[in-house]
Amino acid sequence: MIAGLIAAAPHVAHQALFGAIAAVGFGVLFNIGPGNLVRCALLGAVALSVRTMGQNAGWSLEAATFVAALTTACAVYLGGPQRGQAPNALSIAGCIAMVPGAFFINALLGFLSLTSLPPEEASLTIATSLTALLRVIFTLGAMGAGLTIPAQLARHRGF
Repeated sequence: MIAGLIAAAPHVAHQALFGAIAAVGFGVLFNIGPGNLVRCALLGAVALSVRTMGQNAGWSLEAATFVAALTTACAVYLGGPQRGQAPNALSIAGCIAMVPGAFFINALLGFLSLTSLPPEEASLTIATSLTALLRVIFTLGAMGAGLTIPAQLARHRGF
């Protein structure tokens, strides 16, 4: 087991690095202040690291995304004051790099290719495109649930 963790370390570090870069980029797009961009980088690194470790452990993309979003949102709410920044904006900036864009493109291109296929050959393309679209929907739902649970619990401290 330890050997497996050591073997996966470069891949997890790679994902963490690019998660941090993407989170900072989205932080800039979301107009997050310069003082919180470092937090965005850390949150992006945490999100993609947790998701990658979950997938390496055999979890589905959706389950790993849920746990990563939950971890990221908990880190935001337990990490202290945000210095004038809304905690939801930090959570979303940290997690937005986990949106499965490749599955969405595959679904979109598959549905567009249906216009050129004869009806008897379209069933495999429909099934593949629907599968990719469902993965996008369920992954976004898992991410939304993972981000929402800590936000709701933080709002109701007596819960």
